[in-house]
Amino acid sequence: MANDASTVFDLVILGGGSGGYAAALRGAQLGLDVALIEKGKVGGTCLHNGCIPTKALLHAGEIADQARESEQFGVKATFEGIDIAAVHKYKDDVISGLYKGLQGLIASRKVTYIEGAGKLSSPTSVDVNGQRIQGRHVLLATGSVPKSLPGLEIDGNRVISSDHALKLDRVPESAIVLGGGVIGVEFASAWKSFGTDVTVIEGMKHLVPVEDENSSKLLERAFRKRGIKFNLGTFFDKAEYTQNGVKVTLADGKEFEAEVLLVAVGRGPVSQGLGYEEAGVATDRGYVLVDEYMRTNVPTVSAVGDLVPTLQLAHVGFAEGILVAERLAGLKVVPVDYDGVPRVTYCHPEVASVGITEAKAKEVYGADKVVALKYNLAGNGKSKILKTAGEIKLVQVKDGAVVGVHMVGDRMGEQVGEAQLIYNWEALPAEVAQLIHAHPTQNEALGEAHLALAGKPLHSHD
Repeated sequence: MANDASTVFDLVILGGGSGGYAAALRGAQLGLDVALIEKGKVGGTCLHNGCIPTKALLHAGEIADQARESEQFGVKATFEGIDIAAVHKYKDDVISGLYKGLQGLIASRKVTYIEGAGKLSSPTSVDVNGQRIQGRHVLLATGSVPKSLPGLEIDGNRVISSDHALKLDRVPESAIVLGGGVIGVEFASAWKSFGTDVTVIEGMKHLVPVEDENSSKLLERAFRKRGIKFNLGTFFDKAEYTQNGVKVTLADGKEFEAEVLLVAVGRGPVSQGLGYEEAGVATDRGYVLVDEYMRTNVPTVSAVGDLVPTLQLAHVGFAEGILVAERLAGLKVVPVDYDGVPRVTYCHPEVASVGITEAKAKEVYGADKVVALKYNLAGNGKSKILKTAGEIKLVQVKDGAVVGVHMVGDRMGEQVGEAQLIYNWEALPAEVAQLIHAHPTQNEALGEAHLALAGKPLHSHD
């Protein structure tokens, strides 16, 4: 292994996804000499196989639904079907534009970009392309890949992962989605809009089970109305090929058949065979263990993103990467409050939240100290215009701050920014109620909900 001892970087980053490239850009901005190593394309899962392409598919599905339903708005339009090749071109054009922009950013910040499969060779070096890249500090940001279940082999044809689903050359006539979390319900939603007969299998009691139970129930009601079928509370047992597709059997013996099976049971960390354990880095079930400042047990090694057991969200990766860069540059940093991170599931309708659930609030503060209020979007003019249904639910500590905001409805992901401020600034309902929200907007629904919680409802009943 050739050792390029002429250069010792301040920071060597293994992995160019959300967490890795955020650390590289911020580190370089702060004057650190940064090397960024990526075996695929900079941008990682989010840009190429996750957030961006899935949202493009969901938007194409939204356009299809609007074409089908146009007459209820007095517009005569004809829906003639899905041109999946054209959908992929639209999706890929979005990715390509963002990818070029990101490449330009990295070049403009003078980050040394190295394309190749890197491996941690010591607490201060990474081997890649026959070279040993030395650094005063190493950041591990190797991300995640789709998981499967024991005995369930993903073949890329009938049994597919989200990676395969994003490149599928056809709209399946029918699909079983194994997993009712974020990935599962987003694909179920997009495929239903494209015309697929969809069934979601979720072993827990509700869809999007980490959300507030009220949000889950509202999504289930909306999915029923859309004709998306789901089976809850029973776990997967086995899958087998049929003449034309796949048959799934659950633990209770119930069977489902479809053309394809999408395995959407989450994502697992990429850490095997990368030299982490040999360098003394502590791991658990493949995840690299870190403290609140993203430091591993090895003083010269940090880790961020899907590789560590925090929320698997691109914006969490950004925040963690920035935190590491600023800490290494000597700035004062504040740990990420993961409850204060906005979460959005971009199905139709959208599910958005920040803070803690009502159940968690009761656990933390006591049931008698928690107040919950629901504001129905039926009372919101812009939601009425858009013909979307749903609710905003506020969770408050009695006579204190709002500790949870949970929203279901089209475009609710665009409202979570203010909700984030409300939670993170520990706002009282009366303080939010004083703010004047533009009318008619969906954002106004957040203001109305806080007016009601403050005891002075306007467009809602006492």
